Amino acid sequence: MSYETLRDALNSRETLIFGHRGAMARAPMNSMAAFELAGEQGADGIELDVHLSRDSQLVVIHDDTVDATTDGQGKVADMTLDQLKRLDAGAWYSDEFAGQGIPTLDEVIDAIGESLFINVEIKSPRESVDRLENRLASCVRRHNMRERIIVSCFDPVILRRVKQMMPMVLMGFLYQPDMPAAHYLPLKELWHEARHPRHDMVDEGYMRWARAQGYFVNVWTVNDPRRALQLKRLGVNSIMTDDPATIISALRQC
Repeated sequence: MSYETLRDALNSRETLIFGHRGAMARAPMNSMAAFELAGEQGADGIELDVHLSRDSQLVVIHDDTVDATTDGQGKVADMTLDQLKRLDAGAWYSDEFAGQGIPTLDEVIDAIGESLFINVEIKSPRESVDRLENRLASCVRRHNMRERIIVSCFDPVILRRVKQMMPMVLMGFLYQPDMPAAHYLPLKELWHEARHPRHDMVDEGYMRWARAQGYFVNVWTVNDPRRALQLKRLGVNSIMTDDPATIISALRQC
């Protein structure tokens, strides 16, 4: 895909494919190996999760603890970047990936920012976002990525604060069917360009509504090729998948 900006790519008639935490079906999630593999498989972009370390560094990991995906234990927010870098974040997946570390957002952008779009999901709690949003804004400016990333979050208050810091950057509101109605109230004060629903919320009626509102629709997490084809025909703008190779192969047959 030859689009320079994510907005132009989303405005195209193509359905973009984003590797969910990279190509996590075939490599450890949120690792450099998974991100690079997603690119090799032909993905248009990657989705990743960011937390703040104790020394305010943006690190790419899904959980707020390191327990599930490293050989360490403890909360990410309680550990310095140096401590996090000493952990093995690949051996839990398979011996083939032993030695993979927890990457920083800077490292990911340096490696693939020019070739892949990036969906940055904010995982840190609301009380730490003051530090995170400043770090994220600085990182985006430093790498000139304003037009190549989208920031997503389940918390509309966090998105609103980040949008104030980075008005040019696309924002996507993540949600799923079981969220209480009160959770949506802050959206009245948030200008955001995209909705990120769980894929089973999307049908023809949903797409008519989203188009009338002017939203891009980026769905998660789709690993069934038949469902991916349905969503492409419905006109979603992008599909997040754990297995880009399989979904891309299916869509090429459409």
